[in-house]
Amino acid sequence: MTLYIGREASKLWKRICAEATTEINLLLDNWKYVLAGLIFRFHFYIHGLAAHGVHYLHRPGPTLQDLGYFLLPELGQDKAYISEMVFTFVFLSFVLWTLHPFIFKSKKIYTVLIWCRVLAFLVASQILRIITFYSTQLPGPNYHCREGSKLARLPKPSNVQEVLLINFPQGVVYGCGDLIFSSHMIFTLVFVLTYQKYGTRRCIKQCAWLLAIIQSLLIVASRKHYTVDIAVAWYTVNLVVFFVNKKLPG
Repeated sequence: MTLYIGREASKLWKRICAEATTEINLLLDNWKYVLAGLIFRFHFYIHGLAAHGVHYLHRPGPTLQDLGYFLLPELGQDKAYISEMVFTFVFLSFVLWTLHPFIFKSKKIYTVLIWCRVLAFLVASQILRIITFYSTQLPGPNYHCREGSKLARLPKPSNVQEVLLINFPQGVVYGCGDLIFSSHMIFTLVFVLTYQKYGTRRCIKQCAWLLAIIQSLLIVASRKHYTVDIAVAWYTVNLVVFFVNKKLPG
């Protein structure tokens, strides 16, 4: 039994080393795409900075009339975490899937090439998102963005440092004004569309679409976004994926 485990562990280690060598070579060939994506994914800061800036412009007001709000019952503040749980599951599942060639024999994808595409999709989509939420500011429907909440408006900054430094997690979790279109849906749809193209299990593909639909409904039901934010995300991300797919390797 010990001998069998040792032999299998040795095979696994050899497979990981061989895959790592292949992926490193691909990384060297495509380093410009990866570097560009990572620089903007440092975008967690760039996008966060843009969202922080638009929070200064946010003005709370009556929640807009929304068909989704009429059709979907409100989850309430105490259950708003449900949509975050679904998003976290989708995110972690996708990351693990992109790493599976290092472990399993059935190799259908290259991790570096997948992330080249994913980073490009995310960068293009988030740039469009920044443009749109700076073009049109809506009164935030989230609980902390409504009239009467101390978090709905940021006090006028007294220096540049206050604008450039984002408090974590408060500055990320309790932002207002960055509505059109949903960032959570950008990530979810990019992951789902990527798996639709490169995944091999039909049942998982169907489940992925179902999770994307559920995520859309939960975001509206938790009043984090208006229905238009979800609709624009579906439309825009699909267009971005369609056009960027033609420009990238693999």
